[in-house]
Amino acid sequence: MYAYYSSDFTIALPAGHRFPAIKYQLLKTALIEERLLPAERLAPSPAAREGEIKVAHTESYIASLREGTIDPRAMRRIGFPWSPHIHRRGQRTVGGALAAARRALKEGLSGQLAGGTHHAHAEAGSGYCIYNDFAVVARTLLNEGVVDRIAIVDLDVHQGDGNAAMLTDHPGVYILDVFGEKNFPFRKVPATLDVPLPDRTEDGAFLAAIEAHLPQVWAFEPDLLLYQAGVDPLASDKLGRLDISFAGLMDRDRMVLGGAWQRGIPVSMAIGGGYADPIGDSVRAYANTYKVAKDIYGF
Repeated sequence: MYAYYSSDFTIALPAGHRFPAIKYQLLKTALIEERLLPAERLAPSPAAREGEIKVAHTESYIASLREGTIDPRAMRRIGFPWSPHIHRRGQRTVGGALAAARRALKEGLSGQLAGGTHHAHAEAGSGYCIYNDFAVVARTLLNEGVVDRIAIVDLDVHQGDGNAAMLTDHPGVYILDVFGEKNFPFRKVPATLDVPLPDRTEDGAFLAAIEAHLPQVWAFEPDLLLYQAGVDPLASDKLGRLDISFAGLMDRDRMVLGGAWQRGIPVSMAIGGGYADPIGDSVRAYANTYKVAKDIYGF
């Protein structure tokens, strides 16, 4: 398996900012030190061209981020202070997602140590999401005719409103989204299949909900599965409000990755959200997803 990474994922933030930007480098280090993914299989995330990003985002939004003319209120909605790095970071996230999806179609599995930016809409970012990587990937591959059907399995604790807004009207896209009912975003955009969960949901109910609804994804017979494997359902996550254990998240990953592997469906993974206190919990959970993938795919 090859995964994609860029130092541009790490972003300089003011002291006390709640976004744990260090997690990307910590995850890369953990994967190498735990021998889950050798350094030579971590490829650099290419920067997407603006023309590629425009398949999902408006030209005016992209230009405002590049030039720094974006309204301060719009930047507050994203959650980061503006800098020239913001646009570059978004380009790397989208470019890495495209590269990972194309490699997954050839090799069966790939991923990126970032991504899953499911809150970004066509004309605006939101919730730490600059550009929507899965929306760009889905629209690009469907437009090219490389695939006919793409499924998104979004198991981040937050509902993927941007994915839903940009993709649910396409007959070639199916989105299963399992999320915390009362969590961000507070105005949900309906996906193909939404599964809201109450606060403090534990492993049993969480896994039962996923198991009950994954068959509808398999029935769609996707040519590619985009897996948003956010670890913010973890009990120690500051923004999660669910009570899922490390073992529960690994069982979740086995359901998704094992089911796809059994059916010969290529998978491209994104790490999604993770805001645990301590942040090492999120990094451990991210690395566990790669442990599960290694067990199933044998890389």
